[in-house]
Amino acid sequence: QVQLVESGGGLVPAGGSLRLSCAASGRTFSTYAMCWFRQAPGKEREFVAAIRWSGASTVYTDSVKGRFTISRDNAKTALFLQMNSLKPEDTAVYYCAATTYNSGTYYLTTTYNYWGQGTQVTVSS
Repeated sequence: QVQLVESGGGLVPAGGSLRLSCAASGRTFSTYAMCWFRQAPGKEREFVAAIRWSGASTVYTDSVKGRFTISRDNAKTALFLQMNSLKPEDTAVYYCAATTYNSGTYYLTTTYNYWGQGTQVTVSS
């Protein structure tokens, strides 16, 4: 089992920055990949970024490329999302997720079998 707890959300003006963290515990050695999704009010949950634990390759949705950076700590116990040049359109609840399987499509929620509870990010205009 893997437990995930997000932190770092808050209220920030447009153009500002936030760094989200996701602390992982439990059987983290089994993790294949971790990712961030976000969900705005009344919208579907949207893929943001993912990172493979082996090799640390990353992938981003087009709307955040050049602004957001996904990373992990050296001990592979935490996930981060550095968000720069924030826009009001980035306002959402941000969720971290993990999968212990090398299968599925990276941008689908169904690919991931562990989820955190989310952290609110609000960007004022």
